[in-house]
Amino acid sequence: MKTVGLIGYGLAGAVFHAPLIGSVPGLRLAKIVTSRREQVAKDLPGVTVAGGIEDVFSDPAIDSVVIASPSAHHYEHARAALLAGKHVVVDKPLAITSREGGELLELAASRGRVLSVFQNRRWDNDFLTVQHAIK
Repeated sequence: MKTVGLIGYGLAGAVFHAPLIGSVPGLRLAKIVTSRREQVAKDLPGVTVAGGIEDVFSDPAIDSVVIASPSAHHYEHARAALLAGKHVVVDKPLAITSREGGELLELAASRGRVLSVFQNRRWDNDFLTVQHAIK
């Protein structure tokens, strides 16, 4: 069982990331960083609301981190997660600048960690149909 931490429980975290993590066999959402404690308790009983980002990054039981914080923080949060040895999925956009994005890619490669941008639309029927038609 792979354990996941989620940074942010706004629209992206609550509507996309938490439900998707919960639907994947072999993944367990363990901690969420958010100010919305009551909402997490209602939506996801048993999931811990972390005291802060470092609580997720320093937890050796957490294998992967999903970054769903505001876009301006994606780079700093993804960088910190990679430096903590976590695999990382970042909600769009990966970073604000291409330089930051490149730095994250290099850091992930140097640490042997997976870094991915969340691309949920590529699995929608219309996108799959276009992909099939192009092939």
